[in-house]
Amino acid sequence: MENYKEQIGKIWENRELLKEPANQEVIREVVDWLDKGKIRVAEPEGDGWKVNQWVKMAVILYFPIQKMKKTTVGPFEFYDKIDLKRDYDRVGARVVPHAIARYGSFISENVIMMPSYVNIGAYVEPGSMVDTWATVGSCAQIGKDVHLSGGVGIGGVLEPVQAAPVIIEDHCFIGSRSIIVEGVRVHREAVIGANVTITQSTRIIDVSQKEPKVYRGEVPARSVVIPGSYTKEFPAGNYQVQCALIVGQRKASTDLKTSLNEALRNFHVDV
Repeated sequence: MENYKEQIGKIWENRELLKEPANQEVIREVVDWLDKGKIRVAEPEGDGWKVNQWVKMAVILYFPIQKMKKTTVGPFEFYDKIDLKRDYDRVGARVVPHAIARYGSFISENVIMMPSYVNIGAYVEPGSMVDTWATVGSCAQIGKDVHLSGGVGIGGVLEPVQAAPVIIEDHCFIGSRSIIVEGVRVHREAVIGANVTITQSTRIIDVSQKEPKVYRGEVPARSVVIPGSYTKEFPAGNYQVQCALIVGQRKASTDLKTSLNEALRNFHVDV
């Protein structure tokens, strides 16, 4: 693996090396490992996550060596550089028409993909649900038994290569039409209400105690989060700015497979 890492680094620094067939083969092997789940763009390390920059480099370098081609699936036609993912039956994933995952993404066993989209470099762990019209962006990491509800947008990131992807840890529930982008990390067992948007600059405000506590870029474990706003002063006057509100912690008595409404009902909020 270290040899591949070193070679990818050399190609990254000198794009002329892309012309050599042997170097193209190195890049294709790395993307094939991604597709089979043998390597990941990011992986748990201690209490945090480690970004494998060289793997992201390989994904970026894969695009210029690929040729545009037509792919026909029944009456549907695609014209792209990246193949569609195949052989879901071998890993035991359920993929409902018209769900699409690109080659170079990894879909684990017992994953259910409703009509949805998973981009290259993404990793979806066992037991997770990618619900209707949800999208999992390039290199995003989705943990075990996660539910991405209808229309959820999980952002992708390729460059800069040192940037962490969006990470949704085990047993999280992401409510309908929520948007999580820019490398935000949602810690395990968190519940995100419908229509919550979280970027790296979004204020995530814990209002469950007497004094508010502000987070950015991370949602603490077991947090129950709803959309909110706060007043900000601008030259033209005071206006409401979107934020996310942590209204409490997921109850120990709440089953991990509970619905979003049941989790929120504990805090007397409806979203």
